[in-house]
Amino acid sequence: MADQWLVGVDLGGTTIKIAFISLYGEIITKWEIPTDKSGKTITTDIAKAIDAKLEELGETKEKLAAIGMGAPGPVNLATGLVYVTVNLGWKNYALKDHLELETGLPAVIDNDANMAAIGEMWKGAGDGSNDIICITLGTGVGGGVISNGEVIHGVNGSAGEIGHMTSIVEGGAQCNCGKKGCLETVASATGIVRYAMEKLEESDQASLLRQTLKENGIITSKDVIEYASKGDGLAVEVMEFVTFHLGFALANLANGLNPEKIVIGGGVSKAGEYLRSSVEKHFKKYTFPRVGEAAEITIATLGNDAGAIGGAYLAKSMLTNY
Repeated sequence: MADQWLVGVDLGGTTIKIAFISLYGEIITKWEIPTDKSGKTITTDIAKAIDAKLEELGETKEKLAAIGMGAPGPVNLATGLVYVTVNLGWKNYALKDHLELETGLPAVIDNDANMAAIGEMWKGAGDGSNDIICITLGTGVGGGVISNGEVIHGVNGSAGEIGHMTSIVEGGAQCNCGKKGCLETVASATGIVRYAMEKLEESDQASLLRQTLKENGIITSKDVIEYASKGDGLAVEVMEFVTFHLGFALANLANGLNPEKIVIGGGVSKAGEYLRSSVEKHFKKYTFPRVGEAAEITIATLGNDAGAIGGAYLAKSMLTNY
């Protein structure tokens, strides 16, 4: 087994990221394939992509030891059942069974945000820590919680839904989950843009955001972050609102979990130190002192590779525990 590879797979809404990874967490090769949005041919597509890559590399299936895959939505780790993934039309979908049947490899399935958290713990910003909160800020807000080296799944696979901490903003905007005021409506890329647009409509304050909106017809979260870091007044106000609520939410989570690391990933995390330091300022204000002293807030380092690396780690763990 020592010279075999693991397969890590991260199922996204647009693309499926696949990687062959060594037992030591080194990426041998990685690539992407389009996601079948009907959800019907995903496991077949993955199996064909793996076979084609092996042939390209001059290797056989015996080179692969196991496969680990992250999927959106709540997952039963023991059975590999995906309870529901709305965008793919999956409900109580036996992903593990289908993946093993198509690839001929032993498989393990978990939620995609959990996989990213595991990846960061093993080879990324988690730096080997066993107590981590990982939050991903993208189109939505995802999360994974690791305690004593184990991902917390909860009674029905729904633990770590950090983005749906409710009443973060009193009243608040409507969330896709059906509730109002979720963290996702504030700290996601979508939420940042929504709030910036609200602020632009409320006043005629001069801003680079207003200029960009006039020139391009749209503004992005990247615009908001970039202009805030340059001192644009309105953009600074938007990001202060965002980082306050993010720091507040993370502080309340940390007070219950006492983590060593809080890792911020996703597209919004590209704001880097500007985002990290602002979140930390608010986080420290609301944590129990000893909790705040113990927790280091850091930016994720693995980018789009985190999920695949996390998948490989779980696959390796599965083999070890057999």
